[in-house]
Amino acid sequence: MSQFFTLGVMVTVVASGIRLATPYLLASLGETIGQRSGVLNLGVDGIMLLAAFGAYYAALKTGNLWLAVLVALGTGLFVGIIYALITVSLHAAQGISGIGIFLFGLGFSDLLFQVWVGTPLPIPRKLPALAIPGLSDIPYVGDALFRHNLMTYGAFLLVPAVMFLLQRTTFGMNVRAVGENPQAADSLGVSVERTRFVAILLGSSAAGLAGASLVLQGGIFQANLTNGLGFIAIAIVYFGAWRPLGAMVGSLLYGLVQASVVQLKVQGTIPRGASDLAAMAPAIITILALVFLAGRVKAPAALTRPFARH
Repeated sequence: MSQFFTLGVMVTVVASGIRLATPYLLASLGETIGQRSGVLNLGVDGIMLLAAFGAYYAALKTGNLWLAVLVALGTGLFVGIIYALITVSLHAAQGISGIGIFLFGLGFSDLLFQVWVGTPLPIPRKLPALAIPGLSDIPYVGDALFRHNLMTYGAFLLVPAVMFLLQRTTFGMNVRAVGENPQAADSLGVSVERTRFVAILLGSSAAGLAGASLVLQGGIFQANLTNGLGFIAIAIVYFGAWRPLGAMVGSLLYGLVQASVVQLKVQGTIPRGASDLAAMAPAIITILALVFLAGRVKAPAALTRPFARH
């Protein structure tokens, strides 16, 4: 265990943890916007799977990583339109609709993979790390914080962008209003349906990017690639009290825990019988966080409640 707490290993763990936090952060930021508007999307994991396969197939066939990102973004946007039509326009129950999206994404992504690819094949190249001039040369800190790929940098830059969107723009004010009291917002001329529709599209697009980051950082696709990551991202929204900064803290926590478990396995510090239990660490943290936060944080008042004008 003492080998784990050396400076070199800790730098490796932090760098890996930041990279692993990327899909958590992208998905939880998108879900934060959606939930602040009053919409819970339990289909995040399914959207990520469909987008991940789309990005993987595009990268596998063309080698163009940015085309892969666009395919994933488009996939998330398309599924988001379907989910918005079901929940906002048709007023279907959000929970059941989200689970339906998840199950569809889980099954259809695997079906497409089996039919179009069959055998797991690595993509020609993964997203390269981009060293930030000057900052990347700082001893230890530069290797840990400033040598990442563009999707990781973009995910963390989205944190202040989403904060600005929700707190400083008219759209953000409308999102918060319809998430707290849609009837009052409607009486003031705010289109509840349009606001929620756009919020869902933003959240689903972010989930699509999260799926792309999994593939383009890992280099391969397999059945159930997310392994429940989308549901953890939803829990991170609760953990972060529906705030972008809180989502970033929660995502980093999960990423660092995941990176620590991997490093301990590589070092052989974890006994063979305990490795499966260690791999459950993110799920255990999720359960403990939800139990601890129950009743301590205030969700948007209209979360999961459909709105219909009378």
